[in-house]
Amino acid sequence: MANDNENIDRIFKIHEDAQENSRKIKEIHIPTGRISAEEREWADSKAAEEDETPQTRYHPIQRMENNRSGCLGGLMYAVFILCISVVLAVFAWIAASDALALNKEEFTATVVLPKTIFRNELEDVVDEEGNVTGQKTVAHADISYVSNVLKQAGLIENRWLFEFFCKIAHADTKVKPGEYELSSTYDYRALIQNMRPNGGGAVTVNVTFAEGMTMQQMFVLLERSGVSSYEDLMEAAAGYHFNYSFLGGEPEDGDEEGETDAVRLEGYLFPETYNFYVNMQASSAINKFLEEFNSKLTEEFNASLESSGRTLQEIVTVASMIEKEAADDGERAAIASVIYNRLAADMPLGIDATILYIHPDHEGAPTAEMLKEKSPYNTRLQTGLPPTPICNPGLPSLEAALRPNNTDYYYYALDTETGRHRFFTTAEEFNDFVATQDY
Repeated sequence: MANDNENIDRIFKIHEDAQENSRKIKEIHIPTGRISAEEREWADSKAAEEDETPQTRYHPIQRMENNRSGCLGGLMYAVFILCISVVLAVFAWIAASDALALNKEEFTATVVLPKTIFRNELEDVVDEEGNVTGQKTVAHADISYVSNVLKQAGLIENRWLFEFFCKIAHADTKVKPGEYELSSTYDYRALIQNMRPNGGGAVTVNVTFAEGMTMQQMFVLLERSGVSSYEDLMEAAAGYHFNYSFLGGEPEDGDEEGETDAVRLEGYLFPETYNFYVNMQASSAINKFLEEFNSKLTEEFNASLESSGRTLQEIVTVASMIEKEAADDGERAAIASVIYNRLAADMPLGIDATILYIHPDHEGAPTAEMLKEKSPYNTRLQTGLPPTPICNPGLPSLEAALRPNNTDYYYYALDTETGRHRFFTTAEEFNDFVATQDY
């Protein structure tokens, strides 16, 4: 029993010594934060004694700080990843909704792509084997401008996403100048598809051209209707190659400045009501007239043309004068007979509408000065037909020129009382009637 008490006393003594040693080691001078040399020597000796008797060392219980910190860090990391995933998912949904036009309120908006946002670049033409066979001019749109217009119209939400899509799809060479009516239900691909002629989104306009209008008058009307500019139309009329046999081959060279004569199309722009795209290509607009004219050249028409012994150019020129002179369809064939009779007799046609053709801004009857001009269009002085048609005739005038009445008329004059023409064989009959009229 005594031995047990001694052992217990010894254990408590070791425990008290260890606490005392721990307290003394931790004591430092507060002002300097350093221990004295004596304290360091004492602490080192005690540490050496403990090393010799490791079984009696005292190990205080410590809290598991590191484990708790590791669990909390893992939880925070998981929450962070979850948040990033949610943000990316939301962003992906917004982007997909915009690109695919999902859940959008349905409406239409009109956007305009002016020619000024396009730049022309020469690019190589490559065959199937990869060989360069030539070059072509390609128009590239300013996609930044396009995306801004679509954004302002409410058709897209993310400009940068649309521009990225356009870069992948090479949309800058696909969209064309024009005015387009687009739907909010169009996805990115459909927007690009509809921002070009014949794409379905181009705005159209109906334009009616009266019989007897000149080419210049038609082009002015096209410009006013927003189809194409007058300058572009005249340039195409002068230099573009339209693939119709009645126009011949390539446009002929014009003056020393290299300009060609746009008047080659006069008479062949068939007057009718047409549906045009707004801001369409000038050559495409002109081609509508020529295609319609070509449709009138039926087998029956061509057979009558061949039997007449005249060229199509002569028939169209005569028809243009009939168009300007006739009061109604009933007298067209009679006027045609007068023209052919005078041509056969080598007489001047005396049709004042021909001299007015080269004075498009003049209104009313020609002046005395005009009638004295030495011009191939002055049929009071010149014999034969004028160099070109003087307007674009309709089908009744073309048929009258192709199938004139068989008469001995050489003169005609307007009866102001009836608003129609009277026809005469001799100059005396003509002059006597004219004397009764107040022109």
